[in-house]
Amino acid sequence: MYGRKVKLRFFFVFLILTILSLSIFLILKSLEENVVYFKSPTEIKILSEINNNKIRIGGMVKENSILIEEKKLKFVVTDFKNEINVVYSGVIPNLFAEGKGVVAEGFLKDRSFFSATKILAKHDENYMPPEVKKALEEK
Repeated sequence: MYGRKVKLRFFFVFLILTILSLSIFLILKSLEENVVYFKSPTEIKILSEINNNKIRIGGMVKENSILIEEKKLKFVVTDFKNEINVVYSGVIPNLFAEGKGVVAEGFLKDRSFFSATKILAKHDENYMPPEVKKALEEK
């Protein structure tokens, strides 16, 4: 039927394709773990289910909502339609203030409470992340 040379070539081509497929699968699987989704407070209110995945929420820090209690920062993020309470323990960026844009990364406890592990406000006061700007313009 087929000669030994043809069978050997077929085997090597099959082996290379298998290794390539496995490599691509492993790369995509590892990237999947590092994906962090962005949501606005309105998008969080309409979620069908709350899972324990890390997400980012963004919006504006509500006026008169910042409260500091024993190494915990509590504040409210709003997109001027809905609000979500945020609790954060850690170093507060210098530009973090009421009425300014903020992106918080962490875990959603329920539709109105967010536990932040990171506050991303390391930009000048005129800059607003594109996701936050888009979410605010939609509302």
